[in-house]
Amino acid sequence: MIWLMIFSMAAVVFISRHLLLEPKLPLRLSKGTQTFLSYSAPAVLTAIFAPIVFVQEGQLDLSLDNSYLICAVVATILALATRNTLLTTVLSMGLFFVIH
Repeated sequence: MIWLMIFSMAAVVFISRHLLLEPKLPLRLSKGTQTFLSYSAPAVLTAIFAPIVFVQEGQLDLSLDNSYLICAVVATILALATRNTLLTTVLSMGLFFVIH
């Protein structure tokens, strides 16, 4: 039963991606829909990282003892300054391992 669910979900994901990404299919999204969908990745990423960065032990933690917050700020500054994803990731993870 579990394998059936795994393969079913894989098929759903593949078909939905294939319909929108295959250039030979006549399905085209309007400009408004494309603009609307462009906000989904930042919204999902924010929903994932915000609780990790800002909440520690069930409480809002904006102190300098919060290593997640410090590394998030450093990563943001590095990303804006260097525009290099690999460098930003490696340096901010290295800082996290040093201070955590």
